[in-house]
Amino acid sequence: MQIIPIASGKGGVGKSLLSANLAISLGKAGKKVLLVDLDLGASNLHLVIGQQAPKKGIGTFLTGAQDFDSIITDTDYENVQFIAGDSEIPGMSSIKTSQKNLLIKRLAKCDNVDYLILDLGAGTHLSILDFFLMSPQGIIVTAPTVTATLNGYLFLKNAMFRMMHNTFKKGTKGYDYMKKLRSDSASLQRLYVPRLLEELQKVDPENAALFIERKNEFHPRLVMNCIDNPVDAEKAQKIRRSCAQYLGLDLEHLGVIYRDSLQDRALASRLPITVYKPQAVISQAIFRIADRILESETRQFDANYDVTDEGSDSFQIASEEALDDYSAKMAYVEELLGTGALTPSELAETVKMQQLELNQLKKENTLLKAKLLKAATLGFKV
Repeated sequence: MQIIPIASGKGGVGKSLLSANLAISLGKAGKKVLLVDLDLGASNLHLVIGQQAPKKGIGTFLTGAQDFDSIITDTDYENVQFIAGDSEIPGMSSIKTSQKNLLIKRLAKCDNVDYLILDLGAGTHLSILDFFLMSPQGIIVTAPTVTATLNGYLFLKNAMFRMMHNTFKKGTKGYDYMKKLRSDSASLQRLYVPRLLEELQKVDPENAALFIERKNEFHPRLVMNCIDNPVDAEKAQKIRRSCAQYLGLDLEHLGVIYRDSLQDRALASRLPITVYKPQAVISQAIFRIADRILESETRQFDANYDVTDEGSDSFQIASEEALDDYSAKMAYVEELLGTGALTPSELAETVKMQQLELNQLKKENTLLKAKLLKAATLGFKV
C-alpha cells in the first residue's frame, strides 16, 4: 500500500480538489483506493466527490460511536472508498494526541487497498505534520501567490524539524543539543538543516546517522496549482532550490495545474472535474499526475520510525510554536529571498501579511499561556 498524505500549508490552493480527483483517476486505472478526509474541523471532501452529508466518519470513530470498518463507505466511483471527517462534531479540529495516534495506527493497517490518500488540513499543527510523515512521499500542494509559496515552504521545513524531533528522542544528546538551541528560537530557525545536521553529527553521531537515513528516504512531492501562465510554473523550481539549499531536501516536482473555470461548474454540479469534463485542461493535468504516481515506487521509512510518539512534550511544544511562528516565518522569507522565490514587491506584501498574523498570534499565545497556567495549577494541586 502506498500512503499519499496531501497537505498545503495554506487553505484555498486546491488540496481537496487534487485528493478527490487523484483518487478517482487511480481507481479508473484499476487500483483500489481509500480516500480519507482528515481536514478535521473543516471537512467538506464529500462535497467534492458528490456524496451526501456524512452520518458517520472520523468523528464517530474517535468518539467510540462507530468502529473503524463501519465508517468506510463505498462511492459512485470504481474502486474508490471514502471515510468522511465529521466537521460538525465539536473538538474535531484539535484532536487529542491519543486520538491522533489511534487513528494513525488504524489507517496504517488498511493494507487491503493499493493507495491510501489522506486529505489533510491546512497549516502546520503537529497532528497534520504527523499524518504527513506517515509516508516519505506525501504531496504538498501550493500556488504561485506569495502566501501560498511561503506557507508551502514553511510546511516542509516544519516537517523536517518534526522528523528530527521523532529521531532525536528525549534523553538523547541530540535532543539536549536542540533543546539548548530552542532557547533562542530566532537562531534555531536561521540555522539551516544541513548546518544543524553537521553539529548533531558531532554530539550524537548514532542518531544523526539514523536521521540522515530517514532524510534520504523522505521524498515529498510538489504540485503547483492555480497557475495562469508558464512564468507562474517557474515558482515550483524556486521552491525546489530553496528546499535543497536550506533543508537538504530533495523535492520531487509532480506537475502543474492551470486555473480552470470549469472546476467551479463541476463543484456546483457535485461532480469531480475529471468526471464532469475529462478533456478539460485541469483534468488532463491530474491524469498526468496520476500516471506519475502509478509509475513511482512505494517508499517507506525504516521499521523503527514511529510518528505516534507518546513522549512528546505537547504543552511545551505548542507554547513554543505559538511564540516562534512570527519570527520563524520571517526567517523563511529571508531564505526564499535568497533563492529568488520572492520578488521585492512580494516581500512588501508579505510584511503586511505578517503584521496581521502577528496580532492574531499574540491572541493565541495569550490563550495558550492561560491553558498552561491552568494545567500547572491542577498538577500542583494533585
